[in-house]
Amino acid sequence: MEDRRFSKVSEVFGSLCSFLRRCIFGILSVGPVPTHFAFIMDGNRRFAKKEKLEVGAGHRAGFSALMSILRYCYELGVRYVTIYAFSIENFKRRPEEVQNLMDLILEKIEGLLKEESIVNQHGIRVYFIGNLKLLSEPVRMAAEKVMRVTSNNNRCVLLICIAYTSSDEIVNAVRGSCMGKWDEIQQSGFYKTYNGEIGEIDDPKKINGDQQYCRNEAYESRVSNASMACNGSTTRGEGTRNQNSVVESALLRSSEDDKWDEPQELKVDKNVLRNEIMQGSYSIIKQVDVEKHMYMAVAPDPDIVIRSSGETRLSNFLLWQTSNCLLYSPSALWPEIGLRHLVWGVLEFQRNHSYLEKKKKQA
Repeated sequence: MEDRRFSKVSEVFGSLCSFLRRCIFGILSVGPVPTHFAFIMDGNRRFAKKEKLEVGAGHRAGFSALMSILRYCYELGVRYVTIYAFSIENFKRRPEEVQNLMDLILEKIEGLLKEESIVNQHGIRVYFIGNLKLLSEPVRMAAEKVMRVTSNNNRCVLLICIAYTSSDEIVNAVRGSCMGKWDEIQQSGFYKTYNGEIGEIDDPKKINGDQQYCRNEAYESRVSNASMACNGSTTRGEGTRNQNSVVESALLRSSEDDKWDEPQELKVDKNVLRNEIMQGSYSIIKQVDVEKHMYMAVAPDPDIVIRSSGETRLSNFLLWQTSNCLLYSPSALWPEIGLRHLVWGVLEFQRNHSYLEKKKKQA
């Protein structure tokens, strides 16, 4: 009898809390609400030590707090949530601690596929962000399965950074953009590899009528003519105006007289030619080239980063993406994080929203 009464009271209390939460979120929604929350879940081990819990209990308590925060975020209308689950630096911890964490991560990843999980309740698409090759095979395969199974969900997005550091992400993105740009340069025909080394095609006497190399010479000749036209234009009072349009028009004019199957005479200094070619748009690695190779390219930059335990360090987390982002650091340890901390985070974001938008426009 008492159990039934307690169950009824709990149900009523839960309904009341849900109603109050919807009211709070309704008020917050009058102002700007972050599209993308990022969380650094700091303080799990300190919480366990503080509460005199066994090893690993702090991380389990932290997972419960995470589920509540995710539910609050999606009820508020936040579309993207990123969590810092496991850093590459964490592999340096004691082997037994790392193994316990991997076992817990595997258990929770598999739990995401259950029918009653928050992923299925809210239609969440899950991405695992990081160098997944560093994970053990069971964890990696479970992560890949979750990403595959949730690929058709489109209401919300959960990004789990695991085996991740921002420096690793940037290095990987730069490597990918360099490889992609090198493929473009090779296709352009201006450079070629000789015994594994990069070299320029610069001697017309060694070409012997090869059509591909003649094409390069014709272009180089047009670059020289374009440069002359550009120099002539700037000396007539154009000042420091951008010369790209002049070069392009000169290239178009000179291309009408060129024959791709006839060798063209090269009359341009090699160093000048190299500089002009390497200033071409196809041979410059731009910011957008790096960004499209980022692990986090699947989501917009975060609007707010919340790090528990009062720490204000980013700890190698989303360094590239957080230049115009609010950092909120409540003093509570991660397992102690609750609704009030999320609400205060949103209020801080709204208070600084105009400043953040101004900085984004300047960037």
